[in-house]
Amino acid sequence: MLVLTRRVTQSIMIGEDVEVVVTEIKGEKVRLGIVAPPHVPVHRREVFDRIQRQKEAVSHHNGSLPSVTTDLLSDL
Repeated sequence: MLVLTRRVTQSIMIGEDVEVVVTEIKGEKVRLGIVAPPHVPVHRREVFDRIQRQKEAVSHHNGSLPSVTTDLLSDL
């Protein structure tokens, strides 16, 4: 894991297309902005993990991904 120190308005680049910007720091909370191309999915970790579990469930049951995606979005 790479650990960096950044201040508000400073950023890091991931590859050539993804920029992560520190927009605000309040106490122990850091607000980040992510600039990425439309084809690059960006999710909070807990949402990403949930999507992965749903994909695994679909692959085990030979179901359809669109209905699972609809279920995910309705829960948010």
